Amino acid sequence: MDNPFRLDGKLALITGGGTGLGLGMSHAIVNAGGRVVITGRREDRLKSACEELGSSSVYVPHDITQLKTIPGLVQKVEEQFGPIEILINNAGIHLKSPVQETTDEGFSQVLQTHVQGGFSLTRECAAHMVRRGSGSIVFITSMSALLGIPNVIAYTAAKTAVSGMVRGLASELSPHGIRVNSIAPGWIDSSMTRKAFEGDPERERKILSRTPMGCLGTAEDIGHAAVYLCSPAARFVTGVDLRIDGGAGIGF
Repeated sequence: MDNPFRLDGKLALITGGGTGLGLGMSHAIVNAGGRVVITGRREDRLKSACEELGSSSVYVPHDITQLKTIPGLVQKVEEQFGPIEILINNAGIHLKSPVQETTDEGFSQVLQTHVQGGFSLTRECAAHMVRRGSGSIVFITSMSALLGIPNVIAYTAAKTAVSGMVRGLASELSPHGIRVNSIAPGWIDSSMTRKAFEGDPERERKILSRTPMGCLGTAEDIGHAAVYLCSPAARFVTGVDLRIDGGAGIGF
């Protein structure tokens, strides 16, 4: 194999692939020779992303929380674009709220998106991957699954559940040639992060002070990690939660 980090011709289905980390991973996979099908709820963002990504990308509008539609999504992608060899469960929502103000409805919505939606899509894709005897599945977790972070209890519960699910899925699916891993991003430079820092310099100072590398990461950093985990270079890697965090998980 000339370059084990290449993904030539492989098709990746990426949820939430039109913006942020999803778009960063889409770019990285296309740059590594792969093809991407990106999904999300906002068709305008998906269309714009595909214009940016080029001819190796297509989009299918889809809401991951609509569980009954997931089998149809997978069938459509397989029939129209080819076998799904890579699945990246990236779609998610956030809820910043103190425990006392976090409603049952809000808590459930976060779990529905990250946990139930991710599981249901994985189950449907895995059925095809098992028959073919190969595949790579990546979930996106969070530093909130590793550290105690205030005011994000629903997000923390969801991402912690995802981390456990990755280990369980890896133990069950790996004997069938399907590797299951996750990426735990640290604090990434994005419009959302910059907005969170506005008017709150103490928050930015605290984050950077406990990140040994002293800076924010980029969506490109997450994209490179996704390419590695999905490539032949990681053929013996499964059940791993890969931290891309500048050392924040071990910082003091």
